[in-house]
Amino acid sequence: MKSHYVLAIAISLLVGGIYLVIIPKRWRDALNNQISARLHFLPRGRRTSSSKTPPRSISPEKKLPSNEPPPVEYKNIFPPAQRETLGKVAERYPSPIKEKLLGGEIDDVEFRKNLIAFTANYEDCGPSTYTPMGISIAEVKALGDFPDYAELSGVPRPNPYKEFRIDTAIARPYRPFRWAYHQTMSLNKLESDWWLELEKTYTVRIAQRKELYAKHGKLVLDYLPGSELACKEIMEMALQFLCARYPQYFSLTQDGSRGYVFQNGILKNETVINNMHPLLVLLENVPEDFACMLRNPEDGYYYFRAGILCSALGWNVSTKLGMQLKEVHAPIPDYKEKMEFSMDRYFSKLPTSRPIQRGSWGLEVDEPLFMPPGDPHEQLRLTQPAIPLSRVHLRVDWQTLRRLPLSGSIIFNFKALFTPLTDFRTEPHIPALLLKILKEGKKEIMQYKNTWHVEHVAVPALEEWKEEQVREGVVEEGWEERTLEEAPWFRGWEDMWHERQGF
Repeated sequence: MKSHYVLAIAISLLVGGIYLVIIPKRWRDALNNQISARLHFLPRGRRTSSSKTPPRSISPEKKLPSNEPPPVEYKNIFPPAQRETLGKVAERYPSPIKEKLLGGEIDDVEFRKNLIAFTANYEDCGPSTYTPMGISIAEVKALGDFPDYAELSGVPRPNPYKEFRIDTAIARPYRPFRWAYHQTMSLNKLESDWWLELEKTYTVRIAQRKELYAKHGKLVLDYLPGSELACKEIMEMALQFLCARYPQYFSLTQDGSRGYVFQNGILKNETVINNMHPLLVLLENVPEDFACMLRNPEDGYYYFRAGILCSALGWNVSTKLGMQLKEVHAPIPDYKEKMEFSMDRYFSKLPTSRPIQRGSWGLEVDEPLFMPPGDPHEQLRLTQPAIPLSRVHLRVDWQTLRRLPLSGSIIFNFKALFTPLTDFRTEPHIPALLLKILKEGKKEIMQYKNTWHVEHVAVPALEEWKEEQVREGVVEEGWEERTLEEAPWFRGWEDMWHERQGF
């Protein structure tokens, strides 16, 4: 089988010269996508099938539109597998279980034939059923509860944050401002120590989120069939992270018939894991929003199938659940034209070992966390209210994106962070940069951000602080606004951040 694979590559290289000379570039691009689907995106550790599917023909009589990317058969593209990690994890299990976690190759025909159905609960599936990651249900069940997700994913466990104190902690000062300002994914590698970042608002936020769920129910938390494994996985990963990062506050123990119990030293309570849905465990212990995107085997695209969203403005779980990725993002300016193809392609090949982070931002009156349609706070966005500067806040939704190693689900999680605009007065270059965006940013994007309702208060203050920073030598005269080298922070942010929180 390997010789056939090598031969196929050799033939491809042999005809490459003719291919480059006689085939127009846009047809070559389309063919490249087909080759990628069959070669580059085949998960590691899965043996290829001897069956062949002819590539889609590209004929001069049926030209591709010049302004659109060529079609991609995502149904034939699977995420990079992590089967080799099973053997490493198996060393920690007793022999009977170890034998079920060999992590060897699997036949591609058998894999595709036994791929788990989109709406199937993994607990009800046969042992030879496979997740999109090429992991069998027998292997999933052999791993049990709380396996070593660091080893399985390739993302190291966080270092203990021993000096952390919850009563004075503030989030790092994220300032995701860019100029020239245009709509892109703007992705950066996730700093694994900072996946879930706690701050002094923890107790208030958890209480607020529980209250929102009690009031709004499925508007803030819901799940569809087929999401069971993904929900369990992300819950276990999050609790493992908290215990490793903040050991002075969290621990996880096994307690006889009760099973795993999560001790929360901040809230002074415990959660019996088996007694609750995984998303409810997250709701009551982790002040983050989570959205589970699952791959549909019928078309290969990713759909929003489960989530907690307590920090959404103008939308909620019920308005997005069940939607395809492009439908979830439809309201975003330029998404279809500039980002849809890139995002679908990115989701199709994202490995577990490369989680990313990014931030989106807006300006708000006070600190609105959740705003369903008809919420009274919505009225403040329709006018320019007479408010003092102290009520204007930067809202940053700091987001991370990662693939889970067993289910293959892609998890989008974020938390809303609020900063008084007055903090910007002492942050080098930030007033000038934000001012530039507010005054000259693309009209459609700024309308989507809806900063207009506070600009009558924010702009004069930013103008004053911009001039003040130049006058005091904090910023050089004539500095041209651009994305900062320290982005998403600013020069000297660490000293300022440590001083503000006292450690």
